[in-house]
Amino acid sequence: MVRPLGLILPLLALLFAGPARAADPAQLQDLFEALHIEATIDVMHDEGVEYGREIGQDMLPEADSGSWQRVVERIHDKDWMRSSVENRFAEALQNHDLTDILDYLQSADGQEIVDLEIAARRAFLDPGIEQAARDQLEQRRDDKAPVLAAIDQLIRDSDLIERNVMGALNSNLVFYNGLVDGGALEMSQADIVADVWSQEETVRDEARDWLNAFLLMAYEPLDNAELQAYVAFYQTPEGQVLNRAMFEAFDTMYEELSYILGRALARHMQSEKL
Repeated sequence: MVRPLGLILPLLALLFAGPARAADPAQLQDLFEALHIEATIDVMHDEGVEYGREIGQDMLPEADSGSWQRVVERIHDKDWMRSSVENRFAEALQNHDLTDILDYLQSADGQEIVDLEIAARRAFLDPGIEQAARDQLEQRRDDKAPVLAAIDQLIRDSDLIERNVMGALNSNLVFYNGLVDGGALEMSQADIVADVWSQEETVRDEARDWLNAFLLMAYEPLDNAELQAYVAFYQTPEGQVLNRAMFEAFDTMYEELSYILGRALARHMQSEKL
């Protein structure tokens, strides 16, 4: 399953020289507000709870569904999720002045894009809307809609599909480790890695379809000038710094959640046997 990593932004690795200097706390707080981190975590919480429910249906058919859902809710604690993301952001943004990033994100155009991304993310919680977005993508491809060229540019520039694939595979890997550490599975690390990598192409296909449909829903309301300015911003050094921090922060949170979920599932599987 593709676990979308926060706002879908490009990611480029950067090297940092010299001693680490903490990012300005006031700038960080302004950044979290500009990115609407609280609203983003709300959506991710709901995604995680639904994902946990589906896992319970698949792997705990005899379990008390109410008991399992309470565990899933505790795991996806919003305060913990937000703290995890914000702390990782602070680490990733060491040595960086955020003035230029904030200038863009706090602008009317920047705020519109953040709002559109979160709205599309929440809309995708409804499977019917997600399917409609995938159908709309095919129609726009037939129409050769200009918005698709900008979406393709974002994906190509950032290697976005591959980075989402790696995020999903890493989450699956730690989920397996949670199951093993919890005593529900007996698998070597080599076997786990082999099994996870066997999912690569399936995950890549799903990532490609999901990303294109999501980005279309999010960005189609923008006019061409707004969208091109957005693409240009994330090609700047400042945009690259933000992208790196975004992926690091949400990747870490997802991996931690996946491991905890695996451990919790293992305990429930064992209690069912008893």
